[in-house]
Amino acid sequence: MSAIMVSYDHTSYPCVRIHTPLSRRGTGPGLIIVSGDDYEVHDDRVSQTLDPHPTKKWAEEGYAVAEVGVGLVQREQHDRVDRVLELKNQLTEAVDKLRATPECQGEEIGLIAFHHEHISRHLLDAVKEFPQIKAVIFYGWSPSEASHVPVLAHLAGNTRPSSHVPGVTIYTYPSAKDHLFALPTHASFLASAVSVSHTRCLSFLKPKTKGPYFDLEAIWDEHTRFEFEDRSVEETMKTMVDEPYVNHVPTLTGGIGRAALTRFYRDHFIFSNPDDAKLELVSRTVGIDRVVDEFLFQCTHTRTIDWLIPGIPPTGRKLSVPMTSIVNIRGDKLYHEHIAWDQGTVLRQLGLLPEYLPFPGTQLEYRVPVAGIETSSKMVDENSCASNEMLDYQVREVREVGE
Repeated sequence: MSAIMVSYDHTSYPCVRIHTPLSRRGTGPGLIIVSGDDYEVHDDRVSQTLDPHPTKKWAEEGYAVAEVGVGLVQREQHDRVDRVLELKNQLTEAVDKLRATPECQGEEIGLIAFHHEHISRHLLDAVKEFPQIKAVIFYGWSPSEASHVPVLAHLAGNTRPSSHVPGVTIYTYPSAKDHLFALPTHASFLASAVSVSHTRCLSFLKPKTKGPYFDLEAIWDEHTRFEFEDRSVEETMKTMVDEPYVNHVPTLTGGIGRAALTRFYRDHFIFSNPDDAKLELVSRTVGIDRVVDEFLFQCTHTRTIDWLIPGIPPTGRKLSVPMTSIVNIRGDKLYHEHIAWDQGTVLRQLGLLPEYLPFPGTQLEYRVPVAGIETSSKMVDENSCASNEMLDYQVREVREVGE
């Protein structure tokens, strides 16, 4: 865990908190997060998401984070000059504290604001005094005039300016109801919009703050090595953030949070895989925070494989299953895995899915549009079997036993 250094006057809201990088590397560029006193922790929301406070989330990305609090008194009682001056003072404190933090490396700093329009507007004015701030991200406001510093804006709803503003990139989130949709304990939190906006933030920030960059392929390969080769629950979990999750889409198996995921890996995954289980990589796409693989999971069904086909005893048959994994990596640790495959081909390869099934309410039966081992071979070699043969499938009358 990183150290949190707090400096504030207990009689007023504004404060600066420093959170050092939570990556295994332990160092990274500086990032200022500006939040308000309307960011409240609601206990009934905390248990509904693994998404941490933005300060911790960006520390997990490998940044040294200075959180600046801007309170209600500042928003309502100060005139424009006083507001900008106060923001300049707070930014000065944040920059100075980052510079005094050994884990903060590099000259370039980014800034993210989760605040109302009038504070965001004054904040952009205040940033002019800080040439080391190379990029600014706003949740809930977009400047209407050209900006002196590159700006990324995330807006709730469908509304966007009618004309392009130089230096400003805008994304809208139609399902989001409020500019605080990215705050996990706020009532307007929207997980899908948060995920997309966070990836866009990383793509925007990293080139301007010179990182932090990590070898995502090596991180994912290390994780799977601990799973399938070393078969170590402890080492596997070390490659993940504080509160990760895994979901195997067809069977809904996995774990949400460190404790549950550790139990799943120990009791239902790592040691339930057959001895000859292996992965054959077919393709890989690497993004700013994700690794997307097409691969074959291959094994002999010599034991009950809880996560893949729960409750089905060993058949002794060979399996080669095309799979897709979407792995979200936060900094240099895994945050989540979404693993998907066609359960139909698993059942067909194991001899558990008949060629025909009854069509409800009729005396007909339909030919099940599911392939067996061909799904695996065609992923590797497109010419291994013909395409479109299932287009000729038809229903047939139910046959009596003995026909």
